[in-house]
Amino acid sequence: MNAEYSTPDEITDPIPGGNFPYSTDVKPPYLPLIARNTIAMVLAGGRGSRLEQLTDWRCKPSVHFGGKFRIIDFTLSNCVNSGIRRIGILTQYKAQSLIRHVQRGWSFLDGRLGEFVELLPAQQRMDSSWYTGTADAVFQNLDILRRYEPRYVLVLAGDHVYKMDYGKMLVEHVRRQADCTIGCVEVPVEAGSAFGIMQVDEERRVIGFQEKPANPQPLPGRPDTTLASMGIYVFNAPFLYEQLIRDADTRNSSHDFGKDIIPYLVKRGYRVHAHFLSDSSVHGSEGRSYWRDVGTVDAYYEANMELVKVTPELNLYDREWPIWTYQEQLPPAKFVFDDEERRGCAIDSLISGGCIISGSTVRRSLLFSNVRVHSYCTVEDSVILPNVEISRHAVVRRAIIDKHCKLPEGIQIGVDPEADRRRFHVTPKGVTLVTPEMLGQKVHHAR
Repeated sequence: MNAEYSTPDEITDPIPGGNFPYSTDVKPPYLPLIARNTIAMVLAGGRGSRLEQLTDWRCKPSVHFGGKFRIIDFTLSNCVNSGIRRIGILTQYKAQSLIRHVQRGWSFLDGRLGEFVELLPAQQRMDSSWYTGTADAVFQNLDILRRYEPRYVLVLAGDHVYKMDYGKMLVEHVRRQADCTIGCVEVPVEAGSAFGIMQVDEERRVIGFQEKPANPQPLPGRPDTTLASMGIYVFNAPFLYEQLIRDADTRNSSHDFGKDIIPYLVKRGYRVHAHFLSDSSVHGSEGRSYWRDVGTVDAYYEANMELVKVTPELNLYDREWPIWTYQEQLPPAKFVFDDEERRGCAIDSLISGGCIISGSTVRRSLLFSNVRVHSYCTVEDSVILPNVEISRHAVVRRAIIDKHCKLPEGIQIGVDPEADRRRFHVTPKGVTLVTPEMLGQKVHHAR
């Protein structure tokens, strides 16, 4: 039988040229069949409170990133680039800007071919409550999942920035005949308490799982490193339905994958396996894997600032693994004036469309779309979100300026930390976050 037309359950031979189970470099001919039989459910309802005022008016997946993208674009791009083109996005908290972005930027999939990106807001379909946890969010959409009859369900977090070929994870899941496969990444032990921490045996079967432990268990022989869940799961669809229904009927459950579903499966000996991010590296990225948790203001700032390096770890210029987004029609960036004291220039920076740098200097910074920097300003080591106007003689250093801010003439940000703390939010690492509300300005646009 031609492997392309065989069912995944009939596939038992090793991947040609591979070294299974620890190598899935060779895409087998049945991968398109597995991808076509998979639905991705993207969890995009979280508030992201650790991002402080950046999420006052938008959910975390809708936060701007990288000069022209939103955080959710990375998860959705991974799906499309991996051949997974049936995607549900589960929304809840302040989702208007996310909904608008998805409608404008992700409508290119062809419904005639069974492709879609479908928004699934909390609708109280199963009972009268909103989504109470990540597992409950999927449970409340079981009728929609069953309607599409997938064989596999890929559960994804929509609030991380990363590049990953989900196809390789799906292949490994099928080949291992697993009930559940968890995407994982190695992180420093001191950062482990923010994640679900896993222990695996020599065959990468998960034998222990703790959600956000105070003292994460290190990897054997590596006391400074622990194994963290990425919040990415592959389930056999019937098995997932069974576990979601069981969990929904369980008293005192928080109905969360990390807190409830995964620990239950591991303790009872189900076939739960770990898939390492390094095994799903993207070839167009020179084989490197990339993943960042941008859950705090400092982490968000640092991940953005990495992009201005000469050779950043995240390659936004990768034509083999493009990051898709909503492309607003804007004129090119413009730099004007070349006088000694009034020269429009940008050095080691990313400048997006619609920006005008008028007789000012920008160094090591990201300017999102439609930023206007008036004359005699200095902007250094900063992240400037869309539609910001910086008036004359302003100084901005080590700052994040939120969308629609209008910085008054002569303002100094990032110069005097004590003065900044009285007006703005200053992070533990000294990054100043400025929003329109902090400036006494009202914004009537969805952000």
